Amino acid sequence: MNSKDLLYKETGLVARLKSNNRSAFEYLYDHYAGALYGIILKVVKDEERAADALQDSFLKIWRNIGSYSSDKGTLFTWMLNIARNTAIDMLRAETKTDNRVIRLDVVRELEHQGADGWNHLVNEMDVKTWVTRLAPERRAPIELVYFEGYTHEEAAERLSIPLGTVKSRIRKGLQELRAVFSVPEVQLEIA
Repeated sequence: MNSKDLLYKETGLVARLKSNNRSAFEYLYDHYAGALYGIILKVVKDEERAADALQDSFLKIWRNIGSYSSDKGTLFTWMLNIARNTAIDMLRAETKTDNRVIRLDVVRELEHQGADGWNHLVNEMDVKTWVTRLAPERRAPIELVYFEGYTHEEAAERLSIPLGTVKSRIRKGLQELRAVFSVPEVQLEIA
């Protein structure tokens, strides 16, 4: 290992990000942009719009890193939610101006590119496969909210169950998935 290379747990990376360390943000972009772009592209189905949504996502990440809490999930999961929501918001905004119907296709797999330095599991993650392994009562609301773009309220109505139950089932399902998608250590190169 090069003397300039340090091995950090995710908490170390997050601490550097929260202190607005530029090299940490460059590292974050270099190692997460490919994966997030793949998610966004699955939602918006257009490379130019996906690139715009990726840029917007990283601006939101930069501005809101102070609100990230490891108690609610991994850094990757937090960023994935920001990217997915940004892509969905982009489609919804276009729908309002274009008056056209948008159908969000189910995300079948994560396409991770440029994940050098990460655990090999990150390159082989298939979200849809892991979600299908969940119990049906947890799988259904996760698919509706995270893959099909429903709000929690719309999912509750569609499944004919209370809103609190939808949120609880999603939370429990995500807790089960957290172990699969957690990446405990990353390599951070310090300039």
